[in-house]
Amino acid sequence: MVYNPETSLLISGSWDSTLHVHIPSNPTNMPVTIRLPGKPFSLSLTATKLVVAMASRAVHIYDLKALQILTSQSEAAQLPNLVEVEPWQRRESSMKFMTRAVACMPNDAGYASSSIEGRVAVEWFDPSQTSQARKYAFKCHRQAVDGVDVIYPVNALAFHPVHGTFASGGGDGVVALWDGIAKRRIRQYQRFPASVASLSFSCDGKHLAIGVSPGFEDGKEDIEGVMKVFIRELSDSEAKGKAAKG
Repeated sequence: MVYNPETSLLISGSWDSTLHVHIPSNPTNMPVTIRLPGKPFSLSLTATKLVVAMASRAVHIYDLKALQILTSQSEAAQLPNLVEVEPWQRRESSMKFMTRAVACMPNDAGYASSSIEGRVAVEWFDPSQTSQARKYAFKCHRQAVDGVDVIYPVNALAFHPVHGTFASGGGDGVVALWDGIAKRRIRQYQRFPASVASLSFSCDGKHLAIGVSPGFEDGKEDIEGVMKVFIRELSDSEAKGKAAKG
């Protein structure tokens, strides 16, 4: 679920391959239901756009203003709640394997996505050839064990609301901070006691919440494992980007 204060829309996605667009100010009204081509795995939004990462490496980008108008018209005219909506953009993930998470840049310029095979991709909304040539992907959340490269899923992504850098969390229990523009890792924190399941920065960027729980990456179905939320207080420059290499 995601909420957009600019349009006052609450949007939820379900494995029945639908999006529901709710108007919280009118809880008695049925939400508009939008069919998707596959199961949504992750949602993220900016002030103007909604990004939906789905199965089969499909990515849809919706214009939130258009969704707001559609929802208002449907409510006023009492139209059928199940509608077909053409996204602003249709894309295929830059990565070869299943998407785990997607997070939008706070400046409304693009988004990052992650996969089950230890990779993160950074892309821009601008469809021009120049902007699309800037997109890239990199390897992360991998560890050498007895000479073998063990690859973990990247379960969570979150952008810093002030600096525009982003954090990634993996099945290896590691959280790393990245500068997506300079294409550099800023820092990596000490390993947490379980797989990192979720990340979120506070609105002012001064705190990072890290949710951990058993991720079954070690093959053990340990439902009694560590399940905690850690709150890290960040220094003023801790998540600040670095200058690009010369």
